[in-house]
Amino acid sequence: MKRPGVRITDVAALAGVSAGTASKALNNTGQLSQETRARVRRAAAQLGFTPDARGRALSSGRTYTVALLTTDSSGRFSIPIMRGVEDVLSAGELATILCDTRDDPLREQSYLRSLVARGVDGIVVTGRRTEPRPPIDVPLPVVYALAASTNPADASVIVDDAAGAAATITHLQGLGRTRIAHITGPANHRSAAERAEAVAAALCTEPLFGEWTERWGRQATDLVLRQHPDAITCGSDQIARGVCDRLRELGRSVPDDIAVTGYDNWPVMALASRPPLTTVDLRLEDLGRRAATLLLESIAGTPHHGVLELPAQLVTRESTLGA
Repeated sequence: MKRPGVRITDVAALAGVSAGTASKALNNTGQLSQETRARVRRAAAQLGFTPDARGRALSSGRTYTVALLTTDSSGRFSIPIMRGVEDVLSAGELATILCDTRDDPLREQSYLRSLVARGVDGIVVTGRRTEPRPPIDVPLPVVYALAASTNPADASVIVDDAAGAAATITHLQGLGRTRIAHITGPANHRSAAERAEAVAAALCTEPLFGEWTERWGRQATDLVLRQHPDAITCGSDQIARGVCDRLRELGRSVPDDIAVTGYDNWPVMALASRPPLTTVDLRLEDLGRRAATLLLESIAGTPHHGVLELPAQLVTRESTLGA
């Protein structure tokens, strides 16, 4: 905690430097040696001094704030991404502003005008869908997370959905499952289509498209049982939970009779399912951390260009492994 009366001149005196040098060291500006910066920071810590945020902003021309612009009103995807962003930005004492556009283009433009006027240092753009989106037009560093920008020159960080879906098939086949069905969400959703394509490529089977709901999972179970499957992969945890519920109603044991996998590793669904779901974790916090790192590099003058695809992670639980 900053002690009353402690000034930058006190820090400078203890460190044996000028007040200007002390200010540069604490604000990470100027051409100073690492030894000088470290000496000033030790003096500041000893005296309990922290730089004034307003003065730091004025001296650097930055506000030390970054915006997370999202269409995900529920926070299902944006909150984990934001946690990852804050993990990286907090180390540099940057604050994060969450702006929910609610899928409203006018609201998005209003937010953008406000953010530019406030002088934020950069923007991370995200949402709840994975379809590439048009880029935003602002004179600021921007990184796109989860859904890529349609401009290939922009910096985008996405998840390798196809590899995640393929991992569930490899897992089930390794357990000796050979008759595998696939139930997923709307065919016009990129995430559903990519996951289904990966499954079809491995199994030469036709996916069953529908909704991202437990109800659809229950309904679709009655349809795929005509194929006499020994495993069912699902495009989301919500669908998979509905599948497990319906199989239990029909007296089928999971996983002894039929193994089930989900996708997303959403704890509300994956862990509450009976039994808990083997699923694919999107690693959204890692996605946020990588996006924030790219944004900081862009703010520093070394922008990244193109799409960076991060791996998903298979998480095995009782719905395929048993108790």
